[in-house]
Amino acid sequence: MLNQNESLIVVIDVQGNLAKVVADSEAVNLNVGRLVQGGLALGLPIILTAQAPHKIGHTTEALRQILPDHHEYPRTTFSVWSDEAVRQAIRDTGRRQVLLCGFESHICLYQTTIHLLGAGYDVWMVADAVSSRSLVNKEIALKELSAEGVHLTTVEMGLFSILADANHEQFKAISRIVR
Repeated sequence: MLNQNESLIVVIDVQGNLAKVVADSEAVNLNVGRLVQGGLALGLPIILTAQAPHKIGHTTEALRQILPDHHEYPRTTFSVWSDEAVRQAIRDTGRRQVLLCGFESHICLYQTTIHLLGAGYDVWMVADAVSSRSLVNKEIALKELSAEGVHLTTVEMGLFSILADANHEQFKAISRIVR
């Protein structure tokens, strides 16, 4: 199960036109926002990354409104772990459970996950908050990553896993976010 004191969220490439053209873009972008809002309510570290923002665009305005003070880590590598600044930001959290969301499942999320697993992290792919331009790419990525030992979760399942108890001080806030 996820632990509030061990978890962090890495938002990968929810940016520019890419966020508009992925499969189920409206639902997935909404779910990324819900995950981020839940993470904020729970006090989880949140890391934003953007692949080649000078070409693809920066983090979406909707997400920037939720995270106005968060630094966006630009990079050219597909795996965020291959970028020294992002790798250091993840290490600096001291957390070992990484919830991943964003785009594209079969490229940046896939490669990041393989590298995080190799570095000893416990990786949780938030399946309803990830996508690719085609659903088949998302499905194959999730299937392959599941076989590698990645935990598959959803926004609601992940956030309630962290809560663990209806008496948690953020239960009402999380309930409002996911409904």
